[in-house]
Amino acid sequence: MTAESQQAAGGAESAAPNAADTGHYGHGHQGDGVLKLAVGAVGVVFGDIGTSPLYAFRETFAGHHPIEPDRLHIYGVLSLVFWSMMLVVTFKYVLTIMKADNKGEGGSLALLALISRSSEGKRWTWPIVLLGVFATALFYGDSMITPAMSVLSATEGLEYVNPGFAPYIVPIALAILIALFAIQSRGTAKVGALFGPIMLAYFVMLAALGIMHIGDNPWIIVETINPMNALRFFYIDGFTAFIALGAVVLAVTGAEALYADMGHFGRKPIGVSWLVFVLPALMLNYMGQGAMVLAAEAGPRAELISDPFFQMMPDMWRVPVVILALLATIIASQAVISGAFSLTQQAIQLGFIPRLRVEHTSASAAGQIYIPVVNWFLMIMVIILVLFFGSSSNLAAAYGIAVTGAMFIDTCLLSVVLFTLWKWPAWKALPVLAVFFIVDVAYFGANLIKVPDGGWVPLAIGLVIFTMLTTWSRGRKLMQQEMAEGAMPIPIFVKSAANSATRVPGTAVFMTSSSDGVPHALLHNLKHNKVLHERIILLTIKIADVPFVEEKKLCQLDGLGQGFHRLILNYGFMQPVDVPAALHRVTGCGGDFKMLETSFFLSRQTLIAAAKPGMPIWREKLFAWMLRNSESAMEYFRLPTNRVVELGSQVAI
Repeated sequence: MTAESQQAAGGAESAAPNAADTGHYGHGHQGDGVLKLAVGAVGVVFGDIGTSPLYAFRETFAGHHPIEPDRLHIYGVLSLVFWSMMLVVTFKYVLTIMKADNKGEGGSLALLALISRSSEGKRWTWPIVLLGVFATALFYGDSMITPAMSVLSATEGLEYVNPGFAPYIVPIALAILIALFAIQSRGTAKVGALFGPIMLAYFVMLAALGIMHIGDNPWIIVETINPMNALRFFYIDGFTAFIALGAVVLAVTGAEALYADMGHFGRKPIGVSWLVFVLPALMLNYMGQGAMVLAAEAGPRAELISDPFFQMMPDMWRVPVVILALLATIIASQAVISGAFSLTQQAIQLGFIPRLRVEHTSASAAGQIYIPVVNWFLMIMVIILVLFFGSSSNLAAAYGIAVTGAMFIDTCLLSVVLFTLWKWPAWKALPVLAVFFIVDVAYFGANLIKVPDGGWVPLAIGLVIFTMLTTWSRGRKLMQQEMAEGAMPIPIFVKSAANSATRVPGTAVFMTSSSDGVPHALLHNLKHNKVLHERIILLTIKIADVPFVEEKKLCQLDGLGQGFHRLILNYGFMQPVDVPAALHRVTGCGGDFKMLETSFFLSRQTLIAAAKPGMPIWREKLFAWMLRNSESAMEYFRLPTNRVVELGSQVAI
């Protein structure tokens, strides 16, 4: 965490599993019924995991490591899929991790902030921070592969409508993806109203297709639920079963989205929609695919397993099913893109990413944001992935390793929560963690086999982003330390400057990242202009380790005498910062703030890479580049453009 956010936390708060009632319902939805929120969750939260039937079963048998589609293997794989969903999605995320909410918010960064706030600066916290940051970096890799994989897999279904579409599958997929990224700046509020009904229809379609074919082999339901089939698969054909895990995990990709989107819908509605509707629909479809393949003779069976989902369709259903699958994959991609925007905003506020331009696309919903740099970067990477891999089967080799890595890190963070926040005894925590770690390590190990076939792509992306996030965090800390060393104590400055400098009418707001000492911009202004305004505000923005700060705790004002005031504005890491709006609510420091009579003074640092022990030269140069290209404080804090004065300084770290 940044120094500001640690100071703002003000000590550890109690974090019992049921302490935050906001975990039951999303922010702003406390008055909505569970059923309404559960339907909304189906439209947003389950898009990624809902599109897995398009490719997960196929990749297990006909992917880069094909398996014979006989009775042993099909029953074994279906059992693995079912118990993966129960252990990973139901028990790990819905029933356990989702109880670890940070004031109702979920996700790796929210969990990391919760742990950091409650750890009170313990020495072991830094490795935990690195783990959380790496999970964040892996999510960006996942947010690039998910749109490419899901849209491409659905577009490939056009071949079953008309074989003449085959040469145009990649261009059509690219056109859909480019259009999806192009409309992000318009917001998703209007289109989002359609997400729920479309995804409801999609899951009903999944269940209907599955039920149609389960009639060929009703006993497959019992065989799927029976865990002995998964164990028998490993006992008879161990290495093949281990390799199969690398494809079976595709059935649970998107499980982490349940936790990340908890703040929008709440724990209970997501759990209800998963257990009552989504899980049954998914399993019916997987069992239907297995029953269809088993009912076929050896020759047709090999053809069916090459793409079982689209070959489940009756001829009269082909067009509507392909269209519905395409819409579902677009919705899944939209959810991941929106998640990348939300995660980026959190990372900016928590000090891991430079300031970027954040546009709010809805006047009523604070979570509806658009970040142009992230949007176009994701679009370029998605286009490159589609062109580089060319098919969803090739992309499947790259898909999964980022997800399993993030799931493993979530379990590591959960172990800290169980022992330090919830105070579980070892006899209770260790068996739970042992099950989760065994499953996560098995899945991650199976996906490591994919590294030569394309699994290196998300790992490389994650490593680059992890380097940038940690470089920015470390560089900011070093720069603040360097600037704090030469800072003059504020009481001495007030006594000496107030009596010697000429005072001029108006208000001057000097923004500073440190709540101690005299801002560099104030020293430079006095040095060059030799005047002081009648009212001087030393303003510090602090980001707390909680998603939202109550309005009554937003402002902290201290009078320093001689017209000087220290003002601290506290925000949560999910809240946008609007300085003029906050100043209008401030009272008790000499009248209201009038923007036409207020000047904002900012200090813009130019970094000089120096051979100091702080960071290697290459990381200092990377930090300097990120500093130069970050959004100006004027736009990020929404300051009036004609009332801002920037004063430069050089800093060596």
